[in-house]
Amino acid sequence: MNSGALNDILFILLLFFLIVSTLANPNVIKLTLPKAKSNTKSKQTVVVSVNEKREFFVGTNKVPFEGLKQALIPALSKEKELVDATIVINAEKSVPVEDIVRIMELAREIGAKVVLATANPQSKG
Repeated sequence: MNSGALNDILFILLLFFLIVSTLANPNVIKLTLPKAKSNTKSKQTVVVSVNEKREFFVGTNKVPFEGLKQALIPALSKEKELVDATIVINAEKSVPVEDIVRIMELAREIGAKVVLATANPQSKG
């Protein structure tokens, strides 16, 4: 008997089952999922700006650094709990890194995420 033909048939069967097994999804369970009222999760975002004079602003309100934490908490928690609270830090280029780190430490104490706003590298000016 010629074993070469048998090897060809087994190889073709092996390829067939490998291809079919990747197409089949055995873990499919049909569920009726509940509908959500909104598709997006609400986020609370507050912009903290620092100018070249080292003046702090929450939104457009000027706030001394000592009162920054007290100004951020009500701005972030419009509801009873913080929902994806994010603080965007918008600082001038000349602002010392220490000021930015102090804002980041306040955000950590509050439990908010921090995003640093930067200029577009392709923009001139």
